Amino acid sequence: MRIVLLGAPGAGKGTQCKRIVDKYNLVHLSSGDILRKERAAGSQLGKKAQSYMDSGGLVPDELIVEMMAEAIKQLADGFVLDGFPRTVNQAVELDKSLAKSGQKIDAVLNLEVDDQRVAKRLTGRRSCPECGEVYHIENLKPKVDGKCDKDGSELTQRPDDKPEVVLNRLETYHKLTEPVVDYYNSNNTVYNVNADRDIGEITSDIFEKFSQLVSAK
Repeated sequence: MRIVLLGAPGAGKGTQCKRIVDKYNLVHLSSGDILRKERAAGSQLGKKAQSYMDSGGLVPDELIVEMMAEAIKQLADGFVLDGFPRTVNQAVELDKSLAKSGQKIDAVLNLEVDDQRVAKRLTGRRSCPECGEVYHIENLKPKVDGKCDKDGSELTQRPDDKPEVVLNRLETYHKLTEPVVDYYNSNNTVYNVNADRDIGEITSDIFEKFSQLVSAK
């Protein structure tokens, strides 16, 4: 299966993506993770993208499309795209790239949650700079305050999770990324899922929706 995972920042895309990947043996392609790795490595792409990421803006289409298209080309099996496409233009270019190899997006999963809930989730998020493990100051606390359970590293708040940046990210999402759902509604099967629930309930709902897709293949 080739799946696109959509939803506002903090809607839980990363968490649900991991569960989908494990169940269906797919590859998780996160544009945000890839961009952060490029930035940490000091690559040319990372340097170009850094100013956009730190301010909460979107990385220009030409940069992100080139990067993701290359990552997809290296895959032999299915995948879940997390954080891409973020604009209608990116979605169009993705479809063109897939069509060249006789492929297409099989399903689009859209996680729906209100802005206030998203802001609370993101501003309280903390992560380990070494292993990438993610925590939350209220509902996913580490065993030792401020320390990663796995390696003891000092937890940090990502620059794009600061309150002022989160607000900008949400405004950007509503302006540029929400229209992507409409684009896919006219071209693919879109599954809308209420993401303001228990994580397990959301996962069960997703698997139920995908069961028909899997049985049809």
